[in-house]
Amino acid sequence: MVLVGGDNAVVAGLMSSADVACYSAKDMGRNQVHLYRDSDASLRHEEMKWVSRITSAVEEDRFELFFQPIIGISKDKERSRGHYELLLRMRSEDGKLVAPDQFIPAAERYNLMSTLDRWVIHEALSKLADRSEDGEARYTIAINLSGTSLSEDRFLDFVIEELRKQKLPSGAICFEITETAAISNLARVVHFMQALKQLGCKFSLDDFGSGLSSFTYLKNLPVDYLKIDGQFIRNVVEDNVDESMVRAIREVGHAMGIETIAERVETRQVLEKLGALGVEFAQGYYIARPTSVAMFDPWCERGLVEQRA
Repeated sequence: MVLVGGDNAVVAGLMSSADVACYSAKDMGRNQVHLYRDSDASLRHEEMKWVSRITSAVEEDRFELFFQPIIGISKDKERSRGHYELLLRMRSEDGKLVAPDQFIPAAERYNLMSTLDRWVIHEALSKLADRSEDGEARYTIAINLSGTSLSEDRFLDFVIEELRKQKLPSGAICFEITETAAISNLARVVHFMQALKQLGCKFSLDDFGSGLSSFTYLKNLPVDYLKIDGQFIRNVVEDNVDESMVRAIREVGHAMGIETIAERVETRQVLEKLGALGVEFAQGYYIARPTSVAMFDPWCERGLVEQRA
C-alpha cells in the first residue's frame, strides 16, 4: 500500500514504491499488507547494490570456499571417515572477506543463488572431492543447495553432468537441503534426491526441527543425515525442552536408519551432552571454525577428535 499525496503524484514513482512495499511484505512472511515507508526504498536500494557486487565478484573470481569438519562423537563413529561442509565466502574489491549474511539474502531475492550453487558444485567436484578408485569414498564433502536452485528445471541436469564428468566414488558428495526448501516443493525435492542417490550421493536435511511438521513428511524424504537445528543445541545442557527435542529427533532418526548431526556446538559441555543423548556427529566452533580450503587436509580429522577428547 502506498499513500498518494501531492509530493508523490507521479505514476511511475508510485508504482516503484508499490513494488518496494510488495517485497517488504514478502520479507515479513507474505499474506499481509505493508504500508510503504521511505526507509523501505533505502533498504531495497542497498540490496540492489549487492546484486551488482555479486555479479562483479563472479566475473572477477572473488568467491572462495571455506570448510568446517563434522566429527563423529558416538563411540562407533569416532573413527568414521572424514566429513566436511563447504561454506561460500566472498571477497570485496579490496580483498576483505564479506560475511554471508550480507550477500546471500540479496542473491536469494534476485535469483542469483543458482549461479553461486553451480560455481560451488563445479569447484567442489573438480578440486576437493575424493578421487579414490576403490568404489567407496574415503571422505565426504557436504554442499549446501538453495531452494531456488532446486526449483530450477535445468539444475538437476547440470549436477548429473558434473557428477558423471568427475566419476567420483560413492559417498564422496553429500548435498545439504534445508527443511524449509524441502517442504516448499516436496515432490521435486524427492525426485532430485532419488536421481542423485543413484549416482552415489548422500543427502542431509539441514535445520531439522525448525518446521511445524518436521516428522510428518520425513518418511517421504530419502535422507542420510538429519542436521538438528542449532536453536535446540545451544541450550541443550540447561533446557529440558531442548534436550527432549534433541532426544526425540535422534530416536526417530535411529528408527528410520538416519544418522544425526548437531550443528553450532560451541562448548565441551554441549558436546558431552550430545554424546550422552546418542547423537552421532557434531559440528561447530568448539570443534573447529571455518577455514579456507587452501588449508584443506581431509586426513586431519582424527587429530581433531583426539584434541577434543
